Amino acid sequence: MLNKIARFLYHYVFKRSSTFTLSAVISAMYFERAYDEACEYIFETVNKGRLWKDIKHRYEK
Repeated sequence: MLNKIARFLYHYVFKRSSTFTLSAVISAMYFERAYDEACEYIFETVNKGRLWKDIKHRYEK
C-alpha cells in the first residue's frame, strides 16, 4: 500500500519540477488558510466577551 502511494507521488508530483512547484504552492496556500483559521479561532476563544462583536449591542441604539 505504501509502495503504491510512493510510486503515485513520484510519478505524478515529484518527477517533474513544474508539478512539484505547483504542488508546493497549492499546499502552502491551504496550509496558510488552515493556520489562519486556527489562530483566529484561538484568538476569539481567549477573548470571548471582550470583542466588538460581543459588546456592540451595548453601544448601538
